[in-house]
This record gives sequence, structure tokens and C-alpha cells, in this order.
Amino acid sequence: MAWKEVLVMEERSSFVLLAEKHQQSFSSLCKEYGISRKTGYKWVARYKKYGLRSLQEFSRRPMSCPHKTPLKIEKLILRERRKHKTWGPKKLRDVLIKDHKIAKPPAESTIGEILKRNGVPLRKRRKHGVFRLPLQDLTMPEAANDVWTVDFKGWFRTLDGARCDPLTVMDLYSRYLLCAKLLLGQTQRSTKPAFEALFKRYGLPKVIRVDNGSPFASVGIGRLSELSTWWTHLGIRVEFIKPASPQENGAHERMHGTLKAEVTKPPSANRAAQQQRLDRWRKEYNEERPHEGIEMQRPAQRYQKSPRRFSGKIKPLRYPRPMKPIQVSSSGFIYLEGAACFIGEALSGSRLGLKALDSGIHEVYFADRLLGELHDSTPDRLRPLYRRSKGIKERYETGVSC
Repeated sequence: MAWKEVLVMEERSSFVLLAEKHQQSFSSLCKEYGISRKTGYKWVARYKKYGLRSLQEFSRRPMSCPHKTPLKIEKLILRERRKHKTWGPKKLRDVLIKDHKIAKPPAESTIGEILKRNGVPLRKRRKHGVFRLPLQDLTMPEAANDVWTVDFKGWFRTLDGARCDPLTVMDLYSRYLLCAKLLLGQTQRSTKPAFEALFKRYGLPKVIRVDNGSPFASVGIGRLSELSTWWTHLGIRVEFIKPASPQENGAHERMHGTLKAEVTKPPSANRAAQQQRLDRWRKEYNEERPHEGIEMQRPAQRYQKSPRRFSGKIKPLRYPRPMKPIQVSSSGFIYLEGAACFIGEALSGSRLGLKALDSGIHEVYFADRLLGELHDSTPDRLRPLYRRSKGIKERYETGVSC
């Protein structure tokens, strides 16, 4: 004989119906069904008030929660998230405090749960410190305009098929995005006018940090290009990150990730619409978006223009004694003791410095950058260096003051 399956709902219905007939004492009826009198009275009272449907199991969730986030704040969180589709709980909480003046906002974890509950996907965070590497031989900024980081965001096409090459320039200390401009190509011809406009508006930085791609660098001597040579003549020190080491320009690469997610997916109809979108995003990035790298401040709160103004004039580089200045010809050669040595067209017209060492060796400098060595035995060939150079540590005020 099979076991009889007894459903809880059926047992409760049977109990209250028998209790309503009053054919036996309530105590004995409760004992028969294996429940306490308190429980029996609860089910009878519920049946009288709501009927048979009330005998099913109700939720044990509390009727009220004093710590529950108010619906008004939940709606505010969701509204801010719709406006900023890549922002996470930390940035949203900062906006609640600073922009909406909420004294006791929900915790980051609570905001995360609110977003999940409303179907908002959250990006998984990387483990803290996994990709943080120490920077070697690179300047650590202590004030605005100490270091500008420069790069081209990977090119893409607008919906009409036009190619876009966004040039991006950021102040590393404040994270202020100085430029996000679509150029007609990654060339010296299109890039130099963009920097002239930047220098006129914001002044000159002390250092510009770039990767090893064109038009910032070349495969020539000292990795210098025409653009980086021009920067040096203006009194700006140029720093190249190590090849295939984007982590050395990590803050800039992180900004590029945000730009790609918020401005290029999907791309705009044409270049003009895409540039307008970039301009709006740059304003939001500088004035509204909290940045973890600067303690959740906005970049506009930390940035100020450089006191080093741009005149457009280039002064000849000067070198300290006993270094000997030597001029690079328009074709890129220097002449030493009757021998012609090719330095590179990027340095055409520049003034170099020769520092005599023992054993007939001359070190060749461009500003504080050691380019290589000239040996008396082979004065027509500049020998590259495989050792670390200390360079000439001097400040850049008006040209190279050496």
C-alpha cells in the first residue's frame, strides 16, 4: 500500500472546518493535528477573516524595514545611472553626496544591489593592485602641468564611413582632459596645429609623455620625430614610455577605455556629430565625473593653466661649458673635423652639444637627451648607447638653460 501524501494546505483546511463545527474540544483537536492552541487559534482567526485562501503560507518578510533605502533615493540612483551608463556604485554615491546633498547616502554595496535588482549589469572589478607596476625613469607630477600625457585613440569610422583619429591630451596630476579632437590623420602636419592651439590656450607643460608611435616618435636617433624635436625647442622635456608597455601610461589608457565605451559605441552619423559628442563628453569628464585617482574630485577642481606662456618663438638651445655647441645642417648632418655624420632630418637646424670624454670620445646631446657617442676613429658615425644616461639635469625655463 502506497504512503498517503498529506499537503499542508489540506491539513489546515480540514482543521479549521472541524474547529468551526465544535464537535470536539479545541484542545483535543489541536493535539490531534499536532499543533499548539496558539497556532490553532491563528489559523481559525485567519480563516474567519480572509477565507480558505489565507491558509496558504505567507511570506516571512517583515512588513517594514527602518533601514530600507527610500524609494525617492532609489529612483535618483537609477536616474543618474541612466545618464551615466558606465558609472558604478562608488561614483554614483559620490554624486549623491556632492551634487544632491544627501547627508547619509546608501553604502556602495547597497547601491550595487539596487542596480542589480533593477536589471542594471555591473562590470566586474579587477583585483586591487594586480596591474599596478612601478614607474621607472618617469616624472611623477606634483602640480598641474608637470606632465601632460598624449596619445591617439585607436581610429574608427562614423556611420557614413569617414575615418576618425581622436587626439587626446591629459594633464596627469589633475586628470583634466585638455583635448579630445578628431584629426585627419596621425601625422605631423595635422597634429602640430592642434598643439599650437593647446599651448595658446593652456600654456606650456614641463613634460610631455608619449608612446613610441608616429608622429610622436620615430625609429631615428633618440627616437625623436619632428614633433618631439619642436616640443624640446619650446623647453618641454619629452618622455617616451617603454615599447609595448602601456601600463606606464595607465591613467591615459584608462581614460581611453571610458571614451570608447561612452562616445564610440555606437559611432555617430558623421565627423561633425562625432566631434560634438566628444566635446560634450569632455565637459562631463572634466566637470561632473568623480575620479578615483584624485580622491573622487573632479579634474576641473584641480587644474589651472600653466604660467609658462607660449609665444611661438623658438630660441636656440644653450649648453654649459666646456660643452661645444654644434649646428645640424638642413639635411640632417653635423660636421666634425672634416667628417660628416648624419644625425637625422628630425633634428635639422637644431643645435647640439658635444661633451669631450677621455680616449677621443664625444658625447652628443640634444638638450638633456644623450643621443650617442662620436669616436675619433669613426667620426662619421654616431654610436648608440647601451648604458643608462644621467643626462644634464637643468630646468627648462626659456629654452634649455644649461
